[in-house]
Amino acid sequence: MDAKTFIDDLLASAKRLSTQGRSLAEDKLGVPAAGERRDAMLDGMGKGALAAGALALLLGTGSGRRLTGSALKLGGLAAVGALAYKAYQNWQGGSGAGPGTPVGELDGAEVEARSRLLLDAMILAAMADGHIDDAERQRIIGQLGELGLDDDAEALIRERLTQPLDVTTLAARADSAEAAAEIYVVSRQVIDRANAAEQHHLDALVAALQLDAELVAELERQLAAN
Repeated sequence: MDAKTFIDDLLASAKRLSTQGRSLAEDKLGVPAAGERRDAMLDGMGKGALAAGALALLLGTGSGRRLTGSALKLGGLAAVGALAYKAYQNWQGGSGAGPGTPVGELDGAEVEARSRLLLDAMILAAMADGHIDDAERQRIIGQLGELGLDDDAEALIRERLTQPLDVTTLAARADSAEAAAEIYVVSRQVIDRANAAEQHHLDALVAALQLDAELVAELERQLAAN
């Protein structure tokens, strides 16, 4: 599985749909299984259409949730990394040691590992409101097979559904302050702070990542400005 390409496609597609003010569920889960109409609906969306469809399933958009918030303006991993880096530098007053290498500047095994970490963070955040019970889990797994994801991507999502991570395990994989800030950024993109369970997840994530409150405030400022 090329995790970098998958999450880049997901973010790009989510940004496009958010800008257009359309529901991911409406645009992705209603795509026909085959035929010219399917090709027409997917035209211009790229492989991100499939990735966004998977995220839509995890978020439970079929029950009306829309990904149209301001946080969905980041269209790829490079933008995520740059925002996290800028926020860290602003928090430090432009001085001091760097926070680590942004994901957009990594390559090889390092970018794959960071991309998988950030994808896991997004999946965990998408499940944070607790709407995925056993019945919903089986429904999602069934519909994943209809999206046409590559086998590795589908297997990863299935694994996370049946053996979900916790914030402590996720945070332990952050090998730098930059990685920790990026985890916050991608998680924030699918979190609704008006939902108590999702806000609790975000608070737990901040604590597990040991993010300073002022850094979190700066990350929020950067997200609002982009």
